[in-house]
Parts: sequence; C-alpha cells; structure tokens
Amino acid sequence: MRLIHLLAAAGTLAATLGATAALAEPDYAAAIRADYKRDLGAMWDDFHRNPELSFRETRTAAKMAAALRAVPGMVVTEKVGQTGVVGVLKNGAGPVVLVRADMDGLPVEEKSGLPNASRVRQVGVDGVEVPVMHACGHDTHITAMIGTARQLAALRDRWAGTIVFVVQPAEERVGGAKAMIADGLFTRFPKPDYALAFHVAAGMQAGTVSASEGIQYSSSDSVNIDVPGIGAHGASPHEGKDPVYMASQTVIALQGLISRERPPLDPGVITVGSFHAGLKHNIISDMAKLQVTVRANNEVERKRLLDGIRRVANGIGVLNGMPKDKMPVVTVSEGTPTTINDAGLARRLNAVMVETLGATNVPAFVQDGMGAEDFAYYVQPDTRVRGYYFAVGGSTKAEIDAAARGGPKIGSHHSPEFRIAPEPAITTGAIAMTAAVLDLAKPGAGRVATAKAGTES
Repeated sequence: MRLIHLLAAAGTLAATLGATAALAEPDYAAAIRADYKRDLGAMWDDFHRNPELSFRETRTAAKMAAALRAVPGMVVTEKVGQTGVVGVLKNGAGPVVLVRADMDGLPVEEKSGLPNASRVRQVGVDGVEVPVMHACGHDTHITAMIGTARQLAALRDRWAGTIVFVVQPAEERVGGAKAMIADGLFTRFPKPDYALAFHVAAGMQAGTVSASEGIQYSSSDSVNIDVPGIGAHGASPHEGKDPVYMASQTVIALQGLISRERPPLDPGVITVGSFHAGLKHNIISDMAKLQVTVRANNEVERKRLLDGIRRVANGIGVLNGMPKDKMPVVTVSEGTPTTINDAGLARRLNAVMVETLGATNVPAFVQDGMGAEDFAYYVQPDTRVRGYYFAVGGSTKAEIDAAARGGPKIGSHHSPEFRIAPEPAITTGAIAMTAAVLDLAKPGAGRVATAKAGTES
C-alpha cells in the first residue's frame, strides 16, 4: 500500500473516532505532570547539561539505572550491549511489553540559547574529542521513560504481565539495538510480544502525537568510499593519479543514481557528508576519503542504491585507468532497515491515543523526511515482535506560528540550534506511553507470541 493511502486511512480513523473520543484526561495525567514539577524537570535538565556520545553513556546509564531501581519491584541489569540498561517489572501472567528509550547525544556544539546548554566535550569511540549536545531529544525520551515506569508501578491493579524497560545506547550510530540484542536482550530477559518507543519532534506541536500504520522511518546506511591515488607534485599531475579529481567525479556520479536510476515516486537519498584529501596546496595526495549517508523506504531500493554506489566507485577507477590493486573501496560501516509499524497494532494504539488525548491531538502521520531509527532491529519479521513507534510534538504553538510568519526558525534535529519544550514533550510522551502499555497489558490479555505480523485481535 502506498504511503498516501496509509495517511488517508489514518486521517479517516481519527475523524471517525473523534466524534466519540473521550475528552477527559486519564486520571494518571495529573500525577505525571506533578512528577515533572517535583523531579522529572530537574532530571531532564541534568541530562541536557551532560550529554554523552554513543557507547560512551556511562554517566547517563548509571543515573537511569538508579532511577529505575527506585521504582518498586523493578529488577535492573546494567552493561547490556556495552552501556545499555534493562529494567524488568513483573506483575503476574500476561503479555510482555518492551518500552525503549535511547540515551546518546551527538557530536554537535550547542547554540540553542538555552540556559542549560551543554558545554561538554568528550572523546568518542573514534578517539576524537568533540563537543557534545542532545541535539535530537534523547534526554526527553529517557526522562519520559522514568515518568512512565513510576506510573505503571503505581497502577499495578490495571495491568498484568511484564514490562521490559530498555535504555538503549548508540542510536545515533544505529548500533545500540543490535548490540543489546547480541548481548541477549531477547534471551536473558523476557521476550517481548510488543515493542514501543517514541521520538520527540521539533516543529510538531507540543501536546500531540502521531504514528503511521506502515513506514515510520527510512533505512539508513553509512558508507565509506576510499579513493586511492598515485601521489605526485601538484605542478606535474600527469605523473600521478589525482584522488581528489576521482573522488569529485564520484560525488557527481552518485547523484545520477538518484536523478536517473531511481523510480521518481520511490524516495531515496544519497548525501556525501564528508570529503577529505591531501595536506598541502602543491601535493597530489595518494588518498581521498568520502563519507556518505544513504536513505531508502524499502529494502529493494536500499540494496539497489548500495549496489549502485559500488558500481559507480569501481567505474570511476576504471575510467581513470587505476591499477586493480588501487581501485576505490566501498564499505558500509553502519546501517539500519526501515522502521515499519505493525498495521493492526498501530490502528489499535492510534485509537487509544485519540481516546487518551483527543482526536485533535492525534493528527495523521506524514513522513516529511528520511530520518532513520535502529528501533527497527527489535521488530524485524524474524523476531515476531510487533512494533509501534510514534512521534511526540516538541515545539509550542507560539514557536510554530512565529516561524510561519517569518520569525525565528525552529532548529532542526541534529543542528546546534535544536531545542524543544521539555515539559509538554515529556509529560505527553509519558501519558501516551502509559496509555499504550495499559491497553496492551489489560488483565486477562494473555500472550500473543504466535500472532502474525499485521494482525491485531
């Protein structure tokens, strides 16, 4: 089914349910807001001031482990998948629901203007010291998780089963989910029937949530292209092979994969984010290095783009007469598949969101970019885990209206200017997540491990 059909279906659902949606807030919403005033706001402030890079989140992980341990009945395990934390809250027989929040920051110098802007610098897994910022809102996700855990522990009479809280490292390197699964997330701990997560969205109005009944995020692959050359004097280019020239040809040729080989109605992106070569004006170096990100909305297109990059790189080497032992080398260093919501589960939980927040606060999902998420690894077909990933608004109406009038732009994700309104984002995320878990783990719901993807009773 095409994405536009999914959006139309989601819009019809919201309109249909809107007429009968309960306008009264759930009784636990006030408790979550009070928790924010009492503790969660300060927790977010601390996380925002002290971000940590992927697989370097030791301080964050320790604080999350301590906060989860303080929840009555929670059993906590640290250092799962390097720095990941797993909290298990059992409440009798019933389904297993995984609730995931990512915790890593980004190598970005914060220029948000916030009073609690990060001034942190840290050495990453690549050995390079960089400024660090929560430029994608992961501090919001983990804070909301604590609010959710506290409420579910207080509402034990309303659910039965097991909730597995996953504090995941390294989402920004799309490696944390794989690392936790490889370290036994689905074998050392209760295997989930459902997996839930949300992402705060700058530019989406605070107090709202939105989820697709199909694709929620694109695939992402980080591709390295090493272009060997033959060094020479800059005044005698004929005596060498210029890797800067060959790499430049490669940059241009890669766009042909998008503009001339990709079906025009099938989205795809190839962006060269880094180009490094040489050390001096008058020296032809012997190596140029490209770093490329690749996005697609299905596995067929994903494979076609990656295969095309290899073909283009090799072709540039042949075109320039490079010897076989000095042909360009293409490697994929990191990658994640598309994040696809289970259709039946999404219909069910979108209805829960309408009932909980009101139809006007659950707009139809629109994919307006090709961001990616390694949440996809928890819900791949072979896991038989049904997934529901939703967006939570992070910008106030005043900010959105001002930007629409030509005022200050809303800082995009991964930019130095990124900022969100923490209180409505965290409280809405926690209310929505609590509602979703309560619906899935209703007393007497039972296990659903044998259910087929795309269906929901």
